[in-house]
Amino acid sequence: MHTGDKAVQCEVCDKWFSRQVAMKIHLRIHTGEKPYKCDICDERFIQSGSLKTHMTIHTGEKPFKCDICDKRFSENGSLKRHMRIHTGEKPFKCDICDEWFSERGSLKRHMKMHTGEKPFKCDICDKRFSQSGSLKTHMTIHTGEKPFKCHICDDWFSRRGTLNRHVRIHTGEKPFKCEICDDRFSRSGSQKNHMRIHTGEKPFECHICEDRFSRSGSLKRHMRMHTEEKTFKCDICDKCFSHNGSLKTHMRIHTGKTLFKCDICDKCFSQSGSLKTHMRIHTGEKPFKCDICDEQFSHSGSLTTHIRIHTGERPYKCEVCDVRFTNSSTLKKHSRLHAI
Repeated sequence: MHTGDKAVQCEVCDKWFSRQVAMKIHLRIHTGEKPYKCDICDERFIQSGSLKTHMTIHTGEKPFKCDICDKRFSENGSLKRHMRIHTGEKPFKCDICDEWFSERGSLKRHMKMHTGEKPFKCDICDKRFSQSGSLKTHMTIHTGEKPFKCHICDDWFSRRGTLNRHVRIHTGEKPFKCEICDDRFSRSGSQKNHMRIHTGEKPFECHICEDRFSRSGSLKRHMRMHTEEKTFKCDICDKCFSHNGSLKTHMRIHTGKTLFKCDICDKCFSQSGSLKTHMRIHTGEKPFKCDICDEQFSHSGSLTTHIRIHTGERPYKCEVCDVRFTNSSTLKKHSRLHAI
């Protein structure tokens, strides 16, 4: 039974609406009808308002401004969600694991992790997804479509979120702050990964050599050391890489594109991480500390290699003579002895 002034019911899912027109718009979710089309990129929408909001991607119009950090948004709802970054407000709670979220949509997506529900299927490769947006993004693998363009450097992206993160490279915006060391980040995921430096948490374990990692991406890249898988190939020099990010960075050698410049010595870098590591030459900062002997290092890779002095771990093996080494560079030097 319905209550109040909701007198019109959807015949498919039994949801109630206060007006007939609202129910008709809702029905398009079930029928898949999208009558409103963008004349620039041909993307289609259920409602005219959604098309109007979408057009701000192409026009660059952002009338809603944050009074704290001056960031601008194309719609008021995005501004309201953004404000939770500053306030720390997380009003939506998961009843299963008690995790809190700043957006209702984030909670709904999170719940599918518990239920395992994946109702959206790719018609080409049968891969399934828990959200329609993930399926839509996945389809760009098959279509090669990249509808979102950076207005600064003209790079194109398959996701709006990826474009938003990319733009922060140009603006230098870092809205996410570590409460322990005040380090700032352009992405919430980077902040979450950074916190593991302080906590020492390494939840991802290699099943071959039992090395542990603070990030799933680090484990994936590490696994390619064992499999020697290099699936991403440069079309210019045929060099192969184990992940797409390395290929994209490598391409800047051919294009000459250097996005990141040191304000002290004017040296330029193709990656923000390289610039950040370089800055430690000027500052002398060594944020990575060995818990055993208190020796400090300027980057995490040096600490990881150093720890093996204490543990005796030697994950890199010579395929010719079976001698093992603590790091890949020592193995490479050793391998040259066999090549002579």
